[in-house]
Amino acid sequence: MHSFTIETSDKPALYRDLLSALDGLTADEPDAIANMANAAALLWEYLPEINWAGFYRLVDGELVLGPFQGKAACIRIPLGQGVCGTAARTRETQLVEDVHAFPGHIACDAASRSEIVVPIVVDGELIGVLDIDSPAKARFDSADQKGCEALVSLLAPRLAAR
Repeated sequence: MHSFTIETSDKPALYRDLLSALDGLTADEPDAIANMANAAALLWEYLPEINWAGFYRLVDGELVLGPFQGKAACIRIPLGQGVCGTAARTRETQLVEDVHAFPGHIACDAASRSEIVVPIVVDGELIGVLDIDSPAKARFDSADQKGCEALVSLLAPRLAAR
């Protein structure tokens, strides 16, 4: 069992502490699923106002549900569809203030109002996405984007086959 001291009073401190905790959890673990599971649990425990945190893995040309925390989710998402599929297709972070205004949004949880999805790329190859949803509209901002992208940068090589 791991215990972390995570500062939650401001976002830069929050993401700095999450990055340190994620590094400690995944540094010596070669199993991608275990690393995704611990990352999802860490985000679920410490990020405020979220209702889903987890991963979709690229398998045979589509996104397939990976480790997560939250309600049961959509299992398969085609590339280019919804927020996750768009992030995967464009390989660009999607920061969506209102998912109901996003063309083609896939509603896995009707309570979700905003979402951030960060593509996971290793050696030029997409391997999946990190997906975080919130029941609050406009929950995510540029500080969350910067923090989540830093988490994915640390985690990405630890998800690649070793």
